[in-house]
Order: sequence, then structure tokens, then C-alpha cells
Amino acid sequence: MCSLSFFSLFLLSTLIFIVGIYYLMIDYSIFIEWELFNLNGSMVVMTLILDWMSLIFLSFVIYISSLVIYYSEDYMYGEKNINRFIILVLMFILSMGFLIISPNLISILLGWDGLGLVSYCLVIYYQNVKSYSAGMLTALSNRIGDVSILISISWMLNFGGWNYIYYYSFISNSFEMQIITMLIILAAMTSSAQIPFSSWLPAAMAAPTPVSALVHSSTLVTAGVYLLIRFSPMLNIYNYGWFLLLVGCMTMFMSGLGANFEFDLKKIIALSTLSQLGLMMSILSMGYSKLAFFHLLSHALFKALLFMCAGSMIHNLKDSQDIRFMGSIVNFMPLTSVCFNVSSLSLCGMPFLAGFYSKDLILEMVCLSWVNFFIFFLYFFSTGLTASYSFRLFYYSMSGDNNFYSISSFYDKGFYISFGMISLLFIVVFGGSLLSWLIFPVPCIIVLPYYLKFLTLFVVILGSYFGYLISQSSLSHKLFFMDKLPLLSFMGSMWFMPFLSTNLINYLPLKFGYYSSKSFDYSWGEFMGGQGLYSLFIYLINYIQSLYDSNFKIYLLTFIFWMFLLLMLLFIL
Repeated sequence: MCSLSFFSLFLLSTLIFIVGIYYLMIDYSIFIEWELFNLNGSMVVMTLILDWMSLIFLSFVIYISSLVIYYSEDYMYGEKNINRFIILVLMFILSMGFLIISPNLISILLGWDGLGLVSYCLVIYYQNVKSYSAGMLTALSNRIGDVSILISISWMLNFGGWNYIYYYSFISNSFEMQIITMLIILAAMTSSAQIPFSSWLPAAMAAPTPVSALVHSSTLVTAGVYLLIRFSPMLNIYNYGWFLLLVGCMTMFMSGLGANFEFDLKKIIALSTLSQLGLMMSILSMGYSKLAFFHLLSHALFKALLFMCAGSMIHNLKDSQDIRFMGSIVNFMPLTSVCFNVSSLSLCGMPFLAGFYSKDLILEMVCLSWVNFFIFFLYFFSTGLTASYSFRLFYYSMSGDNNFYSISSFYDKGFYISFGMISLLFIVVFGGSLLSWLIFPVPCIIVLPYYLKFLTLFVVILGSYFGYLISQSSLSHKLFFMDKLPLLSFMGSMWFMPFLSTNLINYLPLKFGYYSSKSFDYSWGEFMGGQGLYSLFIYLINYIQSLYDSNFKIYLLTFIFWMFLLLMLLFIL
């Protein structure tokens, strides 16, 4: 089933990519509407938009999915329910496809809800307490986005349709469209894990690694960014960019800081995804939607490769994810090491790799734009932090002595895993320039002073050196002195966000429930309610029974009294 799915999806992605390039060249798009039924004068229609943006993104999603499914043949070897796993992944791809080609809020909700539901099933796939908690956090965080899309659907009932593309111009100043845009921004923030909804993204690492490679590269987390790219004219009209810019930059800074304190391999890569999502959101909020889309595509390529390499390491290290157990992997797994380092360098923005073309252009546009010093600092400092955690990861995994079991031997085993990595490797190296030529056929000429032009490269080199320094054990131990513990806990735990979105939310309602049940159910409620009435009735019954038992005259008088009342009633009637 893996091989069949791989070949089908690979051919489909190639076909869609060719059509997408053709549509881009001739500036052509197809809009298909199919009316299902009519509701209060509003047509409920299934709508598809096939333009260069949707087709190229869809081809990337399907291509990465095909390699992930092929890769799963080795990674999930021995899994009894492998067919169920593949079907779940295919349902996930189908939901993302719905979302990509829909310009209609109702059909977007189909894809959005499908992504949320299937992602829950995939996160809890390993069926343990940690997976269940992570799945619930993921599902409930994304429900907020679902609710906001549902509210915007009900609000758009007033307009007579749900195709938001129609409403860009003629209701540019309407209050209703302003509210809808706010709701769409909220939905995008939950799906793309922006502050304060960031904690679900590292928690979703409980899913199998092939799922992580798919979710964190091109599907669930990018759905919010893609939705806002489609809604970008609304952002420019209503001037919500400042809010999104601040949230994106803070997310980028927070995740980059947290990744430098993390020792779990998959969580470091998840936090790097969060950092790149913050970068996409912030550049999108400044009005450069094409640039955000370009980075979305290039990020999908190198992040999928990075997760595949991480999965290969975890698979060969007997499911160990701690980077402190790694070391000298380059001697045992040269292919994985090459792919891992190429994708890491692409993430940092190494010249002429996929990430460089989009990331360097983004930072140069930031230098060229009217941003204040705080935003400027956050952009470049976060770029330095990206280089820092990437170099720290390289240092722990590739250099030094191997800290795994001395009796074990591991190597690049598995044809399917190697094939998946090599197929992505070439695209990570050459894909950035290809996409750059396609999306920006006329290059932007950005004239900057020398110090700003070389600032990006300088920040990356400085960040790499800093990553090397914090990897040294002596400095690392000095950092973890007890007097620095509160500050380090704050920076290393995503600013306490996992605690704030789980325990804190649960704590107050549960405590209130405990005290209310203790005060009412177990005390006054029990005393005055069921038990109290029961005791009262038992006492009255016993008292009356004792009266009857002790005196026959009282019993006789009561009998005569009730008979008299009965006769009076019969007489009246």
C-alpha cells in the first residue's frame, strides 16, 4: 500500500506542478462553482480555485506526502496496523487539499476540520498518556480556530454568499468584514501556533516521525499562513498588520530562545518550525504576501528533509531522541549526516541553498521597510538564534564521542528511508533558486548599505559561534547555577506557555469544583438535602408509629376523622 500510494501521489504532484507553472506563465486561473442548495437566499456552493498559487502549493504538499509515505515503509516496519496509518495520512493530505483549493469559507471549514480531526488521530497513534494529553491539547487549541471560522460563516450569511474573494472591494470599510477578518486572523493564529497558542506544536511531537515531517513542513501548521495569504488584501485594508507583526516577531524570538535550551531532537526541530512560522506571519503582516508564500514553499522542503533525517537517527538509535546520547553520527551514518547538515544550513540561510533565497530576501525587505528598532532587533536576533540552535544541534550530534550503548552498531540502513532523504536533498539544494525564478521573474533590486547587506551573514556566523559556546560543557554548567534557575526555566519552557495553556486553565475550574462539591454536596447540600430530608421523614414516621403503637384511642380517633372528611367530600360532590 505504501508503494502504490507513493507512485500515485508522485505522478499526481508532477502533473499538478506542470499545470501550476503553465498557469503562472500565462497568468491564468480557473474558478469552479457547484451549487448544492439554497439557504435563505444564500447559495451553499462547493467552490474550487485553480490558480498558480494553489496548484504549486498543492503539488509540494502531495510530493512531500508521497516521500513521507514511502519513508514510512521502513520507519513503521513491524507495525501491525500500517494500512490504517497510511489511510490516516491520505485523509490528512485530502483535507489539506480541500483547504488549499477553496476560496469559500464553507469548503475551507471541511478541510480545516478534517485536518484537526485527523491530526488528533495521528498524534494519539502510539496510545499512551503523553500522546493522549498532546492530542487533546492539539485538538482543543485548533477548536478555537474552528469556532472563529464558524462564526465568520454565520456572519457572512448577510452577504448572500461565502466566497470571500468577491468581497475585497465593495465592502472595504464595512464593520462586518472587519469582524470577519479578525476572526480569520484568530483562526490562523491557532493553526500556525502563534503566541498564545504555541504550546500545542512541540506537544504534537508525540506523533510518529513521518507524521511530524508532514505536519511541520507543509500541512497543518502552514494552513493558517496560507489562509492569511489568501486574505492578505483584507489585512492591508483594515490595518491589522501591526498586531500580526508583533505576534509573529515575539513567536519567532520565543521559539528560537527555547530551542537553545532543549535536548529533545524532535522538539528542537518543532521549535524551529515555530520560529519560521513567526517569520512568515510577520513578513505577511508587512504586506509581502508573495514573499511569505515563497518562504512557505522553501521551508516545506528543508523542514521535511530535516524531520526525515531526525527520524533516521531516532530509528537507528533504538528510539532515543536525546541529543546528549548522540555524537560522531557522521562516522556511522554519513548519508543521514549530509542530508541533516544541508537542511540545517538551509534553515540558517546558508547562501545558495533553498532557505537562503527566501530568508535573505525577507531580511533585506525588513531593512528596506519602515519598521521600528524593536522589530528590526527581533528579526535579526531571532535569525542569530536560529543559527545558534542549529550549530548546537550539529555539535551534539556530529562531533565528539558517541554516547550511546557501546555494544550497539548503527548505520544508514533501509532503502526507503535513504530514497526519501536523497529525493528531497536535491530539491533542497536547487529548489530555492528555481522557485525564485518562477515566482519573481523580474528580480527585486534592493539597494542597501554594505553594513546592512552583510548584516544577515554576520548575524548567522555570530549565532553559530554562540551555539558552539553554549554547547561547551563548562559554560553550560555555569549557566545552570541555581541563582539563574528561574530565568532559565522561563526562557527554556517557551515562557511557561505549556503550563499556562494546560495546568493553569484546568487549575481554577477544578479547584472551584472541588470546593463547591465539598461545601455543598458533602456538607450543607447533604445535610439540608437528601440525607437531611431522609432523616426527618424517618424521625416523623417513627414518632407517629410510636404514637399509634402506644395508644389505641389515638388510632381510632384518626380513623374516624379521616372517614368524616371522606363523607363530607362525598356529600359536597
